[in-house]
Amino acid sequence: MRILLLVNGSASSVTARTRVLIQTALAEHHDVELAMTSRRGHASRLARGAAATGTELVAVLGGDGTLNEAANGLAGTECALAPLPGGSTNVFARTIGLADDPLEATNQIIGAIAADSIEPIGLGEVAGRYFLFHCGNGFDAAVVEQVERRAALKRYAGHPLFLWAGINTWLRHYDRSEPRMKVEHPLGCIDDSYFTIVLNTDPYTYLGSRPLSLAPAAKLHNGLSVVALRNMSLDTMSKLLRELFQGKPLQNSDDVYIANDIDTLTVTGHKLFPYQLDGDYLGQVAQLNFKWRPALLRLVKPIHE
Repeated sequence: MRILLLVNGSASSVTARTRVLIQTALAEHHDVELAMTSRRGHASRLARGAAATGTELVAVLGGDGTLNEAANGLAGTECALAPLPGGSTNVFARTIGLADDPLEATNQIIGAIAADSIEPIGLGEVAGRYFLFHCGNGFDAAVVEQVERRAALKRYAGHPLFLWAGINTWLRHYDRSEPRMKVEHPLGCIDDSYFTIVLNTDPYTYLGSRPLSLAPAAKLHNGLSVVALRNMSLDTMSKLLRELFQGKPLQNSDDVYIANDIDTLTVTGHKLFPYQLDGDYLGQVAQLNFKWRPALLRLVKPIHE
């Protein structure tokens, strides 16, 4: 099989030694070409070019942002995507059952390719771009913006940096005085969301080794799920976080709105709101229109015995 090994050398967990070992392991079984990303958007162009020239699989060693770019380059083509964890959190790779160690994950991918464990999955789409696991609208996007302003620290203090950014954003960088957006879809509508997450998979993220599950119904072969917080008081947030850490699923209530298996969705801000896609901050908008695109990307999935 012709494989492009796409590497983001700036990602948190990527070292020259890891890259060489992974390339060597893949090359024992396949025809492997190496490409290094050098700027934002580069991974998408490299992946699209590989698909257009007959490459059968693109393996991505990098964080969730690099993986998202590659997925956008491969969506709608016959070239498959294989994630390899190289970032600080690696949400999507861990969601599909890959080990967080990149060398162990490489062995899982080699085994999955040998077993032809490659299947089409659905993606979310918004603002002309696809997402693998979620789009955050509001508070978490403001947190990601704070993290990206300190990108040099992310490689060495990923999780502590996110925790600091969350507290700092809560105190100084996000208006919680009134609802920020309206959420509309064929199954319902609310106009008092302070913070809205649209999910293609679950969990939402990982805190260390602990998954933070918001919408267990969000699967790669279902429609999208939406979780909207209708109250962001300290008491409400403390209660929700405590229940999530205890593994209790979120329920529809006066404070939380949840809907699953949605094909189309619109989020309209009462004023401009920030958004992030698969962990990449993308700025502020007045409205976002979401669609679920089934069977759009061929994905290598690890085999679980």
